[in-house]
Amino acid sequence: MKRPELLAPAGSLAMMRTAFAYGADAVYAGQPRYSLRVRNNDFGRVDTLATGIHEAHAAGKQFYLVSNIVPHNAKLRTYLEDMAEVVELRPDALIMADPGLIMMVRERWPELPVHLSVQANTTNWASVRFWQSVGVKRIILSRELSLDEVAEIRDACPDMELEVFVHGALCIAYSGRCLLSGYFNHRDPNQGSCTNSCRWDYKLHEADENAAGDVHACGSAPLGNPTDFGTVGTATRSGAALGGGPRHLGGSKVWLLEEGSRPGELMPAEEDEHGTYILNSRDLRAIEHVQRLVEIGVDSLKIEGRTKSPYYVARTAQAYRRAIADALAGRPFDPTLLGELEGLANRGYTDGFYQRHHTPDHQNYLRGHSESGRSLYVGDLAGFDAARGRIEIEARNAFGRGDRLEFVQPGGNVETVVDRLEDADGNPIERLPGSGHRAWLALPAGVDPAAPCFIARFLAP
Repeated sequence: MKRPELLAPAGSLAMMRTAFAYGADAVYAGQPRYSLRVRNNDFGRVDTLATGIHEAHAAGKQFYLVSNIVPHNAKLRTYLEDMAEVVELRPDALIMADPGLIMMVRERWPELPVHLSVQANTTNWASVRFWQSVGVKRIILSRELSLDEVAEIRDACPDMELEVFVHGALCIAYSGRCLLSGYFNHRDPNQGSCTNSCRWDYKLHEADENAAGDVHACGSAPLGNPTDFGTVGTATRSGAALGGGPRHLGGSKVWLLEEGSRPGELMPAEEDEHGTYILNSRDLRAIEHVQRLVEIGVDSLKIEGRTKSPYYVARTAQAYRRAIADALAGRPFDPTLLGELEGLANRGYTDGFYQRHHTPDHQNYLRGHSESGRSLYVGDLAGFDAARGRIEIEARNAFGRGDRLEFVQPGGNVETVVDRLEDADGNPIERLPGSGHRAWLALPAGVDPAAPCFIARFLAP
């Protein structure tokens, strides 16, 4: 079995350096104007991008530049000129989605590798062969594929690089093609300025449809709120529906959505046997499927999250690096990895479309190990006093004496129970609040004070 690349997000130089320190083989970053991450992106400056690419190559790593916008005409006029100085920095590939931009890049820089973004919705082997015929080097497959479908594409396209997502946020629209943000705030997801409207507070009202096709709210079933709103208003199929076009409900159950900051503005939504379609998705966590993906021969396993923190990158890169190593060595999956990822901020986890049904044993370790291994990021190692044998911790969240801590480092993690905390003058502290407060404690055995280090508190004894 070949060793797949572990690809991590980089919204900043700090995230990139952390990703490499904790086991990533490559990172991806994007310039705000031409990628889908306008917010929290430090690579808008060419000098920062140059530093990132230089450091990656010096470390023997790969740096992919995201250019996956679906542009309108105005951005076509500036694209090649703006990208010229970026291409001179020699990124290892451009991640792209729009066929027109891909054509322009292939004509201008035929030697520059192009990876096809997940935004292109590649779900079958015929599409893979098409993109291969126009010079695309790698396909990032749609998130909507099962493991068996990925295997079928691998068998049909043995000489094409394939990449899949294994961790991170999921969009409620098909492979990210969502219209909610543009509808509410005129900030289009495919232009890079998504406001994550799918995660806002919505209430769901049951509705009736009259002979004229008008949909009336007849009661309410608020999501996460027991309040009864009664009859609120009326919405028509033709004018108030999302997108403004006619609705063809086809006999399905009709519901009305009310967004929290827009009381009284009701939007029709359908519900069928599969559920409703304007809801907040759980986050993807597919670490239990790494072994199968390695066996299939996927070339790259991708972690989503360019707007996340360095701690998130450290934890995910470290966990998936271990899962890859276990798969290559023929070792069984280590379910404790589930708990390590559970401690990250998430909206609940799902393995997405990879597997339709789980075995009872699989369900048991998903629950048990996730609960027992949960932890909370509480601080960073901020200093070291060799003479006293003490390390200084800058707290992000509260912890105190008696807590069980985990020091997360590239060379391996160390667990310890806090016996004594001290202030700068050596006075004992019972508990340290978060928000940047600092304290000292004895250097735990096995912790390298010179290496990158994140500190987590276990939530279970």
